[in-house]
Amino acid sequence: MLNVAQRARMHAALGEPVRLAIVDHLSLGDVSPGELGRVVNLQTNLLAHHLRVLDEAGLIRRVRSEGDGRRNYVQLVQDDPAVVALTGAVGALADTLPRSGQRVVFVCTQNSARSQLAAAAWSRASRIPVASAGTHPAARIHPRAVRVGRRHGLALGKARTAHVADVIQPSDLLVAVCDNAFEELPPNDHPLLHWAVPDPARADTDEAFEAAYDQISQRVERLADALRSRV
Repeated sequence: MLNVAQRARMHAALGEPVRLAIVDHLSLGDVSPGELGRVVNLQTNLLAHHLRVLDEAGLIRRVRSEGDGRRNYVQLVQDDPAVVALTGAVGALADTLPRSGQRVVFVCTQNSARSQLAAAAWSRASRIPVASAGTHPAARIHPRAVRVGRRHGLALGKARTAHVADVIQPSDLLVAVCDNAFEELPPNDHPLLHWAVPDPARADTDEAFEAAYDQISQRVERLADALRSRV
């Protein structure tokens, strides 16, 4: 549990309109500092100051891309219940998302773990149709992803991998659940969110796959809440 000083620091950080706008924008996806600067219309030095305040308050963190190591992304600390409670169930970014009845498509590189777990978790959290795909799909679902899914009541044993070109439709909301896929997907007319979830196959342990599932399931619930609020 946070002490009084930590809670006061978080509240103070969120009491500034620009910082609140940054947190709202991060509530549903991870973005680069450059994109944040464009969203809040700030010069680099002023943006750096606001990000430092949010970082020191424990509200955000910076993660380096697993794809292009020169890139980094700013991420809301969504695994901290105190941060989630302070920032609310949905952010202002929800206003830009498509309405219920359209489809959500989760994308990762191989479509063998993260995007499959996300789609299965989404099916349990929302009635909005869902699919998953990969930019370079593997031949099959990763066995550890199947086991982790089974432990959480998700049936992935019969799932199949697919290429994004064969799956996505013009009205889809794309959610890239890995850095490589996000950086590889070309700019287009699809609404696109980015979740910088570390690749569990790199460690190839059940613990890594559980950690990926935990992060994905938290974000799925938040996005599902946001889309439900649009009904």
